[in-house]
Amino acid sequence: MTQQAIELYIIRHGLAGEHGSYANDNERPLTEEGIRKTRKVAKQLKELGLQFDLIQTSPLARAKQTAEILQAIGLGKSLEESAELAPEGDFQQWINWLQKWQPEKQGKCLAIVGHEPGLSEWAQRLIWGEARQQIVLKKAGVIGINLPADGSPVGRSELFWLTPPKFLISD
Repeated sequence: MTQQAIELYIIRHGLAGEHGSYANDNERPLTEEGIRKTRKVAKQLKELGLQFDLIQTSPLARAKQTAEILQAIGLGKSLEESAELAPEGDFQQWINWLQKWQPEKQGKCLAIVGHEPGLSEWAQRLIWGEARQQIVLKKAGVIGINLPADGSPVGRSELFWLTPPKFLISD
């Protein structure tokens, strides 16, 4: 692999309220247990020495809350919303954004917070160039991917970490 440009951490939102129990699913928040476990995951990531140059999040409430917890724990100062990280988000549009952001970010660390099945599909497309239904991302789980220094990362990225939250926290 050529020189690494970006370490990408793909993080699924924490445990959220029951699906279908909110008039607008976009407003479904994290549960108390979801907040507690997400804080534990964030603290462990901080203890591992992670520091994100940018935390990018879906605009949905549960993802935003997860990203805000990551930021509050000190994992990153910069937080921005991306509609592409919402469940109906467009992978290619996000890749276009990444390629505009990437040239200035050699050796940087990016976290994206969103939803399933989109996030694991995106990870597979980055690694293999296609979704193979072989990666499962649990709530508050983390995927780490090294993106190449130049060109499209699709099918050219390297998986280095896939962790469910149970390996990051102990109750």
